Amino acid sequence: MRRSLACLAMLALLVPAAALGVGAQGAPIKIGVPVPLSGGNAKMGDDIAKAATLAAEEWTARGGVLGRKIEIVSFDDACDAQQSVTAAHKLLDAGVVAVAGGYCSSAAIPASAVYHDAGVAFVADASSNPKLTDQGFENVFRVIGRDDQQGPYAAGFMMKTLKAKKIAIIHDNTAYAKGLADATKAAIEGQSGVQVVFFDAVTPGEKDFSAILTKVKSLAPAVTYYTGYYPEGGLIAKQFKELGVPGKFMAGDANNDPTFISEAGNASEGVFVTSTPLPQDQSTAKSFIDRYKKRWNQDPGPYSALEYDAVSVVLDAIKRTGSADRGKIVKAIAATKAYMGATGTINFDMKGDRKSVLYITYIIKGGKFVTYGMS
Repeated sequence: MRRSLACLAMLALLVPAAALGVGAQGAPIKIGVPVPLSGGNAKMGDDIAKAATLAAEEWTARGGVLGRKIEIVSFDDACDAQQSVTAAHKLLDAGVVAVAGGYCSSAAIPASAVYHDAGVAFVADASSNPKLTDQGFENVFRVIGRDDQQGPYAAGFMMKTLKAKKIAIIHDNTAYAKGLADATKAAIEGQSGVQVVFFDAVTPGEKDFSAILTKVKSLAPAVTYYTGYYPEGGLIAKQFKELGVPGKFMAGDANNDPTFISEAGNASEGVFVTSTPLPQDQSTAKSFIDRYKKRWNQDPGPYSALEYDAVSVVLDAIKRTGSADRGKIVKAIAATKAYMGATGTINFDMKGDRKSVLYITYIIKGGKFVTYGMS
């Protein structure tokens, strides 16, 4: 059994009950949504917050849960460990009964300890570092896969599909990027005739990557795999091409956003990206995409559907258990069976990880992510 930099901005996204047909049968059910609302990942945080709001509005419009409206309370975690802990305490002080969010593993992991101590369910939408669920906290779940699943997939793609014999791996020392880099390297090591010739990190927020890319160039890898986030990823891809680094450029799933393409410009053409399927490539997400676009007049981000599902899994658990008691919610989420969400069927294993996660490889063509292959 498992054991138990703008200033912080609070977004209390309250859906008017009268407008949505929910009677006043008690206080709103508050769901916490920690997201990066400042810093380089703020765009992703905004996409996620909008998805959470849409879920709350739609559940409220259908009569709410336990006859009560749903309120989303969000604080900025800035993808920062210290700020995520502060945000977690603020969410608890605001009276949330469960939490759904956590884009960055480096923020989600320390915050998860706060939620664990309070006995509050935490369903992560995008945090993929294995440590999040390997801690053994019975209240922690995730609707995305793990880095030690994506890593072997990425390694296999580079070795088998791209026939790479020399591979360079660049990360940024964050929990997510280092975890994915380590998992990829581990899957390559020991394979006959294949070598990781370079393994090093850049610094988040950095703009000039010429020094590290010059080192990579001298080693002439067949593929360079970047496992960090898109704010740096697009610039690295651009400078990779400008410096004439040989071989192909590939990136992990934190680069599956159009911002990567706009940052890289023409250098994004032909770049490979490993990822869980984007919403547009999931048949179960079609209706969600249409509703999201109608509500926000923009396309959902790569993790919007996952956040929508994270919130919905929590609300479904509350509905099934017939209570907004924190402890009962944790048990009900763990007992989730074949919940059909925008990202497909959701079940959790004993650790709280999602079962049966699919990975896909995209190639960027004409400024768009185009399906190349899948696991």
